[in-house]
Amino acid sequence: MLFFYLRHADPIYNPDSLTPQGLLQADALAKRLALYGIDRIFASSSNRAQMTARPTADLVNKNVEIVDFANEEHAWRELTVKRDEVSMTWLFQHTPTVELFHSDEIMRLGYEWYKHPAFAEYDFRSGIERIGREADAFFLRLGYRHEGFGKYKVVKKSDERVALFAHQGFGIAFLSHVLGIPYPRFASHFDMGHSGMTVIEFNDEDGYSYPRVLTLANDAHLLREGLPTRYQNRLYF
Repeated sequence: MLFFYLRHADPIYNPDSLTPQGLLQADALAKRLALYGIDRIFASSSNRAQMTARPTADLVNKNVEIVDFANEEHAWRELTVKRDEVSMTWLFQHTPTVELFHSDEIMRLGYEWYKHPAFAEYDFRSGIERIGREADAFFLRLGYRHEGFGKYKVVKKSDERVALFAHQGFGIAFLSHVLGIPYPRFASHFDMGHSGMTVIEFNDEDGYSYPRVLTLANDAHLLREGLPTRYQNRLYF
């Protein structure tokens, strides 16, 4: 199985939608995915994710299956920290937390990083466990049973190409679980821009799969269509 994780295109967060630039990005992404071929399409219950998925669904003539567990509103409530007295921010966008993520204490805690005393006022464990539990159920539906630390039992071998259109904040936690990389490590060093495409191969090695990342947050579709390749609308590269 090839699993495609797509972050939504350039968004309007309120109301939940896409900018004109985002609509162009979604169309560019659709042309790319249509070339590869997609057998099943899933999208978060957020409108911006569904709007990003729709051009692909139209081109490959597939329905979009909605999965609410991938909606970023849930992850926002679970994996954010106080930025100041009135606002919150993602853990990976909070400099003091990122510095803590690289401490010896967090390294020793590994997958139980949320037990660090600095996080006592938060319930990050519930968020991480929810995303992991839902991710496991999702992949079991596709034929792969998670057995921990990025290892899957192949229950039903699949040659399908499966796409999930979702988000950055949710996606970082989701992919860290899928790949068996502790969240502090993944969140500190990996990211995805608008409409970025990550492809993970679920191979079959004697009945087990060890998912491999073939490309991470790739935006070649934007370059092909002559659209700006900008990270978060601020950094050209």
